[in-house]
Amino acid sequence: MNNPDKKLKISIDLMGGDNSPEKTLEGIDFFVKRYQKESDYFFYLFGDSNIVIPKIKKLKYLKKSNYELMDTKIVVSNELSPISALKKGKGSSMWESIQSQTSLNADITLSAGNTGVFLVMSKMILKMLEGIDKPALAGLWPSDNGMNLVLDLGANVECGEKNLVDFSEMGSALYRSLFPDHEVKVSLLNIGSEELKGTETLKNAHSKLKILEKMGDFKFVGYIEGNQITSDVSNVVVTDGFTGNVALKTAEGVANFLTKNLKKHLSENIFSKLSIVFSYFSLKKFKNKLDPRKYNGAIFLGLNGPVVKSHGGTDSLGFSYSIELCYKIAKGKLIEKIKNNLSHTKNLNEKAKY
Repeated sequence: MNNPDKKLKISIDLMGGDNSPEKTLEGIDFFVKRYQKESDYFFYLFGDSNIVIPKIKKLKYLKKSNYELMDTKIVVSNELSPISALKKGKGSSMWESIQSQTSLNADITLSAGNTGVFLVMSKMILKMLEGIDKPALAGLWPSDNGMNLVLDLGANVECGEKNLVDFSEMGSALYRSLFPDHEVKVSLLNIGSEELKGTETLKNAHSKLKILEKMGDFKFVGYIEGNQITSDVSNVVVTDGFTGNVALKTAEGVANFLTKNLKKHLSENIFSKLSIVFSYFSLKKFKNKLDPRKYNGAIFLGLNGPVVKSHGGTDSLGFSYSIELCYKIAKGKLIEKIKNNLSHTKNLNEKAKY
């Protein structure tokens, strides 16, 4: 048996999502190819060994010393409701990959399976962090100078000021784990940048974040509007799940509209086709910047262990980027950073009075 004790241990549900386990296994191979020079990671793989073993033998870069396959015959269907899945899903590849954080001391779990089921199972198995009453879904967005983090993206329709403060501290810890050399700049998404605008919940959260800024976890830049989410004004954008999900779906729609119409107009006639030749490298950069596969992976924050949800419909390259996200989170000691940040929110209501 392999000894992964001194390595970052990433547990992966091989069976979740479209075209799995082919996609998930190829994604692992893509990741290993990019990180060949690193030797500090190990995979716990969960799936039906009868299906997985013949396919894993075809991989080019994944070595036997780098993984352990756990045979799980049950697969959580995308059609199941969270309640039904909880009844039928114990012992599944998804369940066991989450459970491995307690049974095998895995550092993080990744799945491309049913989102609702994955989040409910994670919450049930790992439990919420002390002091956190609502979790948050965080995701990476392309920005002017790299990537920004946005949360909550849909875990909670309604949020109070405490939740927004918690999201700010957890989001700043996540950003620092992923990008340790960058200054963390937190903002609240609002309908205007003026302090007088917004709901009472936003105003109260704003006041408390100004106090917390003094603890050194982040720089608080105040309110931003929707058209600034991808700017470099802020790199951690905090909002409630309803607003965040609407913003996410709007951004996805606009990106699809732009790329679809760009392709259409560049192929209309001989002159537009010729223009592609002269602008090939610029168009390639544009395509790479908006490629959703590079930003694949939503992080579920607020639990005693980190879990990442890959988009079920992504391809193997997209899945490889969610593995890369897991690797960076584990290497950055996310949960340790979150606990440290959250310790600064204690007695915040008393501090806000002065």
